[in-house]
Amino acid sequence: MNNNKLDVVTLGEAMMMFVATKAGELHDVENFVRRAAGAELNVAIGLSRIGLRSGWVSRLGNDSFGRFIQSTLEKENVDYECVLIDAEHPTGFQLKSKAENGTDPTVEYFRKGSAASHLDLTDFNEDYFISARHLHLSGVAAALSSTSYQLSLYAAKWMRNAGKTLSFDPNLRPSLWKSEAEMVEQLNQLAFHANWVLPGLKEGKILTGYDKPEDIADFYLSQGVDVVVIKTGEQGAYYKTSENQKGIVPALRVKHVIDTVGAGDGFAVGVISALLEGESLQRAVERGNFVGARAIQVIGDSEGLPTKAQLQQEMSLLSPSTSPVFG
Repeated sequence: MNNNKLDVVTLGEAMMMFVATKAGELHDVENFVRRAAGAELNVAIGLSRIGLRSGWVSRLGNDSFGRFIQSTLEKENVDYECVLIDAEHPTGFQLKSKAENGTDPTVEYFRKGSAASHLDLTDFNEDYFISARHLHLSGVAAALSSTSYQLSLYAAKWMRNAGKTLSFDPNLRPSLWKSEAEMVEQLNQLAFHANWVLPGLKEGKILTGYDKPEDIADFYLSQGVDVVVIKTGEQGAYYKTSENQKGIVPALRVKHVIDTVGAGDGFAVGVISALLEGESLQRAVERGNFVGARAIQVIGDSEGLPTKAQLQQEMSLLSPSTSPVFG
């Protein structure tokens, strides 16, 4: 197999998402629009749009939801050679309210027993993973089931031993874990294998017990992580490296926030793509802020992720100084 087939491989669950067309309680909504959703899927799509070759590993049900997600992968040029079609278990789905005034939408998940929750070590194809130069993992796949966690951890160890780079976004889903203690212990085990760790500030506090971004970063750097980038909301992002390079990148001020879901995935797309393209960490975090800001101005999780042309054109218009208005 061609060892340069993929730039990035990721694994996780994709779900059919139905987004309300009007604001209000979900039980009052009559009309929805359909989208594909899933943290790792969003990252794979975003990286593909920017021009990187991305692959996504998962299981989908042999149903209309699964076929819709397959068509989305084809449309977005995301490789899915190692996606298993499961005849026994369904593709999960979710309902999402239409948010207003920048508030977080209500999301109801229907994923118990889904095809993706049955991911296990048999889904690890050595030839496929070795064909990528980078692995991206998130805490969502790890939370799906004990076997999915084992797959994530095995992939992390195997790729690092193969000399590949690894990024990790904790993407906490406390409701999917038996306890907070189990979530913290298992996600930190994944994080310790990563080169680049990308938590939000609240996530970092839960996972490390520290309140300040620099202390959170030091916690992971002391475990062998190379780079920690912490999303600090309206303040932007803080970064620190194992070589004590550190800084703060201001957030972009967005005029009209439509849907906050997917901002973290957009941030990951920006940071990962820039670092893989050889950009400086400062520039990578700037790109992360830009893509994250773009993602929150649309209804779906991935619709705001830019193409390479859009990225270059729109970022060139932004002032490199203080928090420009975007949107």
